[in-house]
Amino acid sequence: MMSVIIDIFLFITIRRTYEVFCLNLSDANLLIKNYFLILKLLLLNERIIELHDIAPKEFWGAQDTHLETIKKYYPKLKIVARGTTLKAYGEKEVLDEFENRFNRLMLHFTRYNNIDTNVIDRVIQSNSQEEQRMPDHDKILVHGIGGKLIKAMTPNQQKMVDLVHKNDMVFAVGPAGTGKTYTGVALAVKALKEKQVKRIILTRPAVEAGENLGFLPGDMKEKLDPYMQPLYDALRDMLPPQTLEDYILKGIIQIAPLAFMRGRTLDNAFVILDEAQNSTHSQMKMFLTRMGKNAKFIITGDPGQVDLPRRTISGLKEALLILKDVEGIGILYLDDKDIVRHRLVKKVIDAYKSIENLD
Repeated sequence: MMSVIIDIFLFITIRRTYEVFCLNLSDANLLIKNYFLILKLLLLNERIIELHDIAPKEFWGAQDTHLETIKKYYPKLKIVARGTTLKAYGEKEVLDEFENRFNRLMLHFTRYNNIDTNVIDRVIQSNSQEEQRMPDHDKILVHGIGGKLIKAMTPNQQKMVDLVHKNDMVFAVGPAGTGKTYTGVALAVKALKEKQVKRIILTRPAVEAGENLGFLPGDMKEKLDPYMQPLYDALRDMLPPQTLEDYILKGIIQIAPLAFMRGRTLDNAFVILDEAQNSTHSQMKMFLTRMGKNAKFIITGDPGQVDLPRRTISGLKEALLILKDVEGIGILYLDDKDIVRHRLVKKVIDAYKSIENLD
């Protein structure tokens, strides 16, 4: 097919050149040069690469500085980037090498959430397929924003990580500040990046802790967003802003009140129920039975901070009792030694325990 196109192109070129030659020699020479330039482009190989789940503005850099750095290493290629699509033209051998190195750059960005000219230089000039592993690389859950290394900070947090690897459903219970939710979100982001799941679903019971939801301003979403804020905060530590926004818009990451889970089957998902101590018996049963194929469930909560109406049984407390011997379900109890917030938090919790025990 390509040979036929070239033959037709050459016929048109010769005919048109002869017509112009009869009129003006200089015009004919210019026309010949232009036709040969077009012919050269026709003969070049094309390679199209898509940036999947990568924010183009952050990957290409401010004013395309990263793209320009990449181009400098491949002067024999014509490289054009538009949004999430990159097109490269040139000889097949050069294109193969370029695609291999470019895929490694995308892998680096996906894994570490950043890229700069130093990274580009190192990856393109490196002979090894993989960059050298960092010390304790296996213990790192996610490379957060600004190069922040997110990993288990205490022995119990590491136990939580191990339990999630061994079980499809894990209950992580403990006081405020022990990193239950943060570790869970990090595990979810890790699973999504490694394509173990297709989506992350984060949920909380929308319980009015001493405040009346109806009197808050705004529509239903605006009323409920404050309850979901801790989940957004954790995600912002782990994903670039544009990537997080795109994931939420596409439904890859979903953050919703527990009541919105009713009637759903959660397949190929990493699901976290946070503040589970504020779920009722029926809500907890409903949530646990949403579990679909290839799903991971983490349930976190603090039985000492129940905001339910009096005489309402906490779904978390009940579930811990009836599911403690079920195979495939892991249960972990974190304690004051796992608190990773300000050192005063532990003292505050101890002080309140002293008066609560008197009751």
